Amino acid sequence: MSDRSAYVDKIEARLEQWDAEIDRLKARAQEAGADAKIEYQQRADELQSRRDEARSELDRLKSAGSDAWDEVRSGFEKAWDRISDAFERTRSRGD
Repeated sequence: MSDRSAYVDKIEARLEQWDAEIDRLKARAQEAGADAKIEYQQRADELQSRRDEARSELDRLKSAGSDAWDEVRSGFEKAWDRISDAFERTRSRGD
């Protein structure tokens, strides 16, 4: 397995973890009272948006040619850090 493939696999695994966290939050929303349900659903929507943004960035990275890989990866890592931080802030808010 190439370094590129391993890197992409690592990011894919993290996205799957995020999907599971979003699913748990949506399940909590279904079980919560009216006010809490709204809060949980808003948080789940925010997390889904961050996750979608990360997926889009990963797809861009995966389609980069080998000549542009290092440059695109550098940009991806900056975007990933920003998205990841926002995801973690949203995930941990009020939990």
